[in-house]
Amino acid sequence: MLVSHSREVAESAAALARALVGTGGAAPVVPAGGLPDGAIGTSAELVRRAVGTADEGSGVVVLCDMGSAVLTVKALLPEKGFEYARIADAPFVEGAVAAVVTASAGGDLPAVLAATDDARTYRKL
Repeated sequence: MLVSHSREVAESAAALARALVGTGGAAPVVPAGGLPDGAIGTSAELVRRAVGTADEGSGVVVLCDMGSAVLTVKALLPEKGFEYARIADAPFVEGAVAAVVTASAGGDLPAVLAATDDARTYRKL
């Protein structure tokens, strides 16, 4: 699940991650970006709906872009429906791609989180 302040950013990151999976079906990736009216911000209601859509019984890895997106997800973790949700400490785009590719290859929740950890420490130089 991708939580961003921007609907467009969340949807674009989800589309990129799906496209980079390659052959076969991509694991579910659900964007939750912006406010219900399309404005910039973070919506607890959109996050609640997204986690319900993303959860297929094996856990949900949540990538947040920054600030209030992280705080919103952390505030929702104690709620029913979030018991199998885990926040990944990873860059938004790289973490999304790593998570979706790993989950699509059959990785379980710990493997997907490990892939996002690798994305966090990947050096570009």
